[in-house]
Amino acid sequence: MHSNLLPEETHYSGGMSILNATTTSAWSHLTDLSRSFDPDLPGWFASDPDRVASLSFTAGDLHVDLSKNLTTPMVTNALVDLASHMDVTVRRDAMFAGERINTTENRSVLHTALRRPRGDRLEVDGVDVVGQVHSVLDSMYDFARRVRSGQWVGATGRRIRTVVNIGIGGSDLGPAMVYEALKPYVQPGLDCRFVSNIDPSDIAEKTRDLDPETTLFIVVSKTFTTLETLTNARLARQWLWDGLKARGAIGDSPASLNGAVSQHFVAVSTAVDRVEAFGIDPANAFGFWDWVGGRYSVDSAVGTILAVAIGPEAFADFLSGFHRIDEHFCNEPLSRNVPVLMAMLNIWYRDFLGLTSHAVLPYSQYLHRFAAYLQQLTMESNGKRVRLDGSPVRTDTGEIFWGEPGTNGQHAFYQLLHQGTQIVPADFIAIATPAYPLTDQGADVHELLLANCFAQTRALAFGKTEEQVRAEGTADELVAHRIFPGNRPTTTILAPALTPSVVGQLIALYEHITFVEGVIWGIDSFDQWGVELGKQLALEIAPAIRGHEEALAGQDASTRALIRQYHAVRQ
Repeated sequence: MHSNLLPEETHYSGGMSILNATTTSAWSHLTDLSRSFDPDLPGWFASDPDRVASLSFTAGDLHVDLSKNLTTPMVTNALVDLASHMDVTVRRDAMFAGERINTTENRSVLHTALRRPRGDRLEVDGVDVVGQVHSVLDSMYDFARRVRSGQWVGATGRRIRTVVNIGIGGSDLGPAMVYEALKPYVQPGLDCRFVSNIDPSDIAEKTRDLDPETTLFIVVSKTFTTLETLTNARLARQWLWDGLKARGAIGDSPASLNGAVSQHFVAVSTAVDRVEAFGIDPANAFGFWDWVGGRYSVDSAVGTILAVAIGPEAFADFLSGFHRIDEHFCNEPLSRNVPVLMAMLNIWYRDFLGLTSHAVLPYSQYLHRFAAYLQQLTMESNGKRVRLDGSPVRTDTGEIFWGEPGTNGQHAFYQLLHQGTQIVPADFIAIATPAYPLTDQGADVHELLLANCFAQTRALAFGKTEEQVRAEGTADELVAHRIFPGNRPTTTILAPALTPSVVGQLIALYEHITFVEGVIWGIDSFDQWGVELGKQLALEIAPAIRGHEEALAGQDASTRALIRQYHAVRQ
């Protein structure tokens, strides 16, 4: 029996207490369990006919099967107990209420307000933030309808055929991922492209075959100062001017140039003065707030390109999907709360079983960018080495998220998943109803895809024993090579169809998983100071690359040598 030991508690200037998970009785219990833990998925399934039922859950439209995870009732109960000791529900409620839980930046964290229904009210610092959100949504939707209907035209009066989103990080990964996921919902005749990398080949390739008369750019930068985004925006503006001037559509006067920009550029930004200085009409700048982090912003005005592509009604359905998971997260008990359970299993794997990597494997080609999106969401949020008060973390934090769609991944890295020396927990995402129900020789091709998905989770869980291999008549010298150890943990998420709502549900699910993990680790999941140093050094190194000798002399020996080698080979 373990005493009901409360976690060690410290306080800091942000006003909230920090709990130390490692001092709880639940942590001690989990440590004891891990020391004697002997995974046996085949045995657990054989001895417990209710295992699947007891570890299968519903969140919104998502059916979530946790039964192939490396957990027992005792482990699961201890994980839920740890979540309770660490005040996950208290922290959750503080986030939803708008308390300043992003303490290093003294900000509220209110991405959940972005999808609250019209008519809800949430007052933060005397302002109804839900009302603000819907005011921006109304402006977005009006703009989207004008583009979609052809009412919005370019400098020569032609309707817009291509919309190009210029942004980076959360201003690119989210919109680009969702656009790919919802391709069947995109208005016919309307194409969307995404430019993010400061590598000039990105914007050159994305605009190479476009018609400047029918192209519209959305520049996404909260402060309108992001280096990559503003560089690409200026390149896009010059491309537009050059293309229109070559056709005689505009002249060289400032009024003519700015007029073209106002018809071919809009912004997602709160820096209205900088937007206007660029040439964009401030009336066409859609704002968002400092309580929306970039990696949590796809359901804000950052998703303007999505509202254009799939339409306001589908975008509203997208938001409703987020809200359904928010409601589940807020209302379900910890023992049946899917984001909490998935997060706590990740804690079990990371901190007690020493598993550092996590694969996300969607059996849907439309979700081919989902793993990349989750890399930013999870690793930028939880890749931290200090706690909220600046003290060192007490445990390992963060997981390396990665993945590819099935079945492509099966022919690339599944060898390591099945027979490698590392155990990699994996989330399999399957869709029941395909967008294109194609058949081949009378067979439903989508069912073949799902057969592969389910087969992989079965093989990872149950493996193949030496006896089974020998029973197949395998030559002695190959027996060891054909054994599958099994006991490789997986979660399966099955959705009825890849609708806008379901995509929103999937994103919100992982948002809340990330949040719960951060609570357990006592870190700030909503800042990202680790991205700053490299950006600062790039500004120092740039003059050296351009040939400034004093700047070059200030670099370390390796960097100096690399710059000199660059100068030697640059053509």
